[in-house]
Amino acid sequence: MYKAIIKGMGMYVPEKVLTNHDLEKMVETNDEWITTRTGIKERRIAAPNESTSDLATRAARQAMEKAGVKPEDIDMVIVATITPDYIFPATAALVQNALGLPHAGTVDIEAACSGFIYALSMANAYVVSGMYKNILVIGAETLSRITDWTDRTTCILFGDGAGAAVVSRTEATDTSGFIGFSLGGDGSYADLLWVPAGGSKNPASHETVDNRLHYMKMNGNATFKVAVRTMAEALESILKEHHIDPGEVKLIVPHQANLRIISAIAERLGIGEERVMVNLQKYGNTSSATIPMALYEAIEEGRVKKGDLVAMVAFGGGFTWGAGLLRL
Repeated sequence: MYKAIIKGMGMYVPEKVLTNHDLEKMVETNDEWITTRTGIKERRIAAPNESTSDLATRAARQAMEKAGVKPEDIDMVIVATITPDYIFPATAALVQNALGLPHAGTVDIEAACSGFIYALSMANAYVVSGMYKNILVIGAETLSRITDWTDRTTCILFGDGAGAAVVSRTEATDTSGFIGFSLGGDGSYADLLWVPAGGSKNPASHETVDNRLHYMKMNGNATFKVAVRTMAEALESILKEHHIDPGEVKLIVPHQANLRIISAIAERLGIGEERVMVNLQKYGNTSSATIPMALYEAIEEGRVKKGDLVAMVAFGGGFTWGAGLLRL
């Protein structure tokens, strides 16, 4: 029997910073309104020549360096993204080529903001089964490419970035590793947070372009309510399943969508702000990249260390949601 651990992590964000004051010049909004309602102060925007695979590759290379693994050690690349470079091939294939991985399998998954947790659960299953030893798991997005910069209700929220983890095999006797995952979804909410055009149902046309249907659309109030409920329930469920009291969790790493959502979840679970990782003020909502970016920074800042129990939880379009427990 085997267990899976995170052996090393990395992250990358583009150089360009877009502040709330910059947005004041683009749409009818202001810094106070954005900060009060979201907690976001700034976000990063990919350069014209940067794609999702570029961001993913930078984060993955750092993760491999920190994990001390060589290209030939990587058995598989899983990229979670809703902004792939192309419809196909998979962004994971482009990352594999850029990193020079000689034999790694490649696959993308699309679970929106929950994508990284879904990808971790897949990597965990591959490793625990004995099929693979080292898997590169990446959450990467260039959301600026599908953001309508004339829509003040959504353009204030999103940014670009990537986070990566090397998930590796260890012996079952190791106290570190993944403890469990809880995944869920409800497709009846699909049109509350989506990109209406560009797929096989509504392919690109003059009409879809003219109506700006290739950009994200969101019903913010409805999404907020479901997000708070399902993220809290996912955390409560996984803690109960594994007989873990919330007080035992050193740090909760939630999806960085909105500070109000994060605060509501912490309050429901009776967990103080000092035990919740928040970095959305710097990066905004980077969808599948928020969890790995936040966990990476928590480790680098010394918020958590080896032996600490970490809970991750996310919610995204689909709707999808997921939670995971990890002992570093």
